[in-house]
Amino acid sequence: MGCLGSIALSVLVCVPLCLCGASAQDAGPAGPRRPFLERLRRLEGQFRKLQEVTLVHLQAIAHSYNASLGVQAQLQGLAAESRAAALALNQSQAAVQGDLVQLKTWARKAQRRSRRVGARLRALALALSEKSARRSQEEKQHQAQRDAVSGLGLDVRALQDALARLTLHVHGQDARLAALEGRQPTANPGTTALGLTPTPARAPPAQSGPGPHRQGPGASPGPRSPAQNLGAGRQQTREPPAPGSHQELTRAAVTQRDPPQWVPTPQGPGEACSLGPVLVFPNASTENVVFLGLGLPVALRALSFCSWLRTAPGRLGTLLSYATEDNDNKLVLHGRDSLAPGTVHLVIGDPAFRELPLQPLLDGHWHHVCIIWTSLQGRYWLHVDRALVAAGSRFREGYEIPPGGSLVLGQEQDRVGGGFDSSEAFVGSMSGLAIWDRALVPREVTNLATGKEMPTGAILTLANASTGGFVQRVGCTCPGSCL
Repeated sequence: MGCLGSIALSVLVCVPLCLCGASAQDAGPAGPRRPFLERLRRLEGQFRKLQEVTLVHLQAIAHSYNASLGVQAQLQGLAAESRAAALALNQSQAAVQGDLVQLKTWARKAQRRSRRVGARLRALALALSEKSARRSQEEKQHQAQRDAVSGLGLDVRALQDALARLTLHVHGQDARLAALEGRQPTANPGTTALGLTPTPARAPPAQSGPGPHRQGPGASPGPRSPAQNLGAGRQQTREPPAPGSHQELTRAAVTQRDPPQWVPTPQGPGEACSLGPVLVFPNASTENVVFLGLGLPVALRALSFCSWLRTAPGRLGTLLSYATEDNDNKLVLHGRDSLAPGTVHLVIGDPAFRELPLQPLLDGHWHHVCIIWTSLQGRYWLHVDRALVAAGSRFREGYEIPPGGSLVLGQEQDRVGGGFDSSEAFVGSMSGLAIWDRALVPREVTNLATGKEMPTGAILTLANASTGGFVQRVGCTCPGSCL
């Protein structure tokens, strides 16, 4: 456009000069050429006006061209800004999508936790309602009994004394029968109860002659094997007092004032061999864990857990832990430092649990333990060294333990397959462990503890175990002879 303007200006300058030259050449004769010159002057004036108008138009065109160049530069700047804004928008959109993914993950975790908390609250509310209903029923029964007793006009104290004498007589007969069958030492009437074994009064006199060496009363006791301890416990017996005698009633009164404590009579697997491998948990590391197969293969409405155990003296850790996606404590046998010494919690479907006494395991010797539960009436039993230590009912009545979870030995799971705590770890040895989906009968428990035969139908044994951490698998014919 600049070149066009310069050409137009040169044309406008050259044309008047040519006209002036022509007018100067034609100005020779003065007379007849004057009208022509005047016309030329008028034309020159008009041309100058035209030149001025053209110049104004050309300047306007040049100004418009410069303005269009500025608009184009502005448009290019706006295009660059729009591209930068689009890039920033894409980046912000990607960041927002990442935040949304994290938010969804957190929401799913929070939802799972809320479901767990809700399930625990519902179970707690159900347990509280069952407990309140049971308490009200017991109160009604007690009231009915009191009404019946008051209506009959019987002396309550005399009835209690007669009932106590009858109970002592029954216990004495049971203890004598058990002693004759050779299953357990004879217990004094009035002290035999679930979880209680009386201390022998005195050792048998020394025997002389050929045969095994016997220690006299003055000899210092030396180390004994678990089988020898069992034999000594069977020999150190004495005849119970006659039912209803003064001695029996005095002992019953003392028993009611000061309940006797559990005196363990440890039995080692020396008399129960061919138990398979022995798993040794050397310390309380969170890495020491044993995974038992792929969890429970079937749903359980009954359960029997039996094993030979030897724990670190004075410590009861977690024996077994079964966790599913919706509940970390579907089935747990664990002891903590916060619990009473020698007790473990049997948890079936958290938060429902029962506290079981396992004081014999605190002595650091081998013991045989069987824990049995059935959803029928919620019955459960605890056997230690063939003796029934605890029993009860209405615990998870009608409940079913689902399959498909994570089953571990020696650790308590805070989540499926992990989340271990060293304060809850098991330290000691296990052997002959097995799990059944039914309730074993007492004779089967006795056969297990004495190594006679293995009950049929075990769904999991130590053959399904895979060890981790520092857990050692030791092969011993009789665990008591090598560990």
